[in-house]
This record gives sequence, structure tokens and C-alpha cells, in this order.
Amino acid sequence: MPIVKIRELIGVSNTSFEDALKNAIEHEAKKGKNVTGAHVVSQTATVVDGKVTEYKVTAKLAYLWKEE
Repeated sequence: MPIVKIRELIGVSNTSFEDALKNAIEHEAKKGKNVTGAHVVSQTATVVDGKVTEYKVTAKLAYLWKEE
């Protein structure tokens, strides 16, 4: 029976919330995690002089856990 593990991460981007989420997923994929889903918990932005300078997405990523 497969086991799904959940990990909460914060993805960051200078361009968009979507890119921030992609960065979080790609970070886990580079570590060999088989990400199967994502739940966005929150989105925040840093604003300087009236302009968005940084996008952050807090997401819970699900991946299949392999027993060793």
C-alpha cells in the first residue's frame, strides 16, 4: 500500500505566484521526490515603493514515500 507524505514549503519568485509554486515543486523534484500534488496554503507579496518585488507561496506538497 503506497504511503503519501506531506511537506510544507515556501516557494519564492520575482515574477509571479505561479512561478513561486513551480520553484517549490522543482526544488523537491531535484531531490528525487515524486511530487503528486500541491495545496496552496497562502500567498504573500513583498511591496517596495508601491511595486511587488517578491512573490511567496506557502504550499503543502504531497509525494509518494518510498520505504528504505
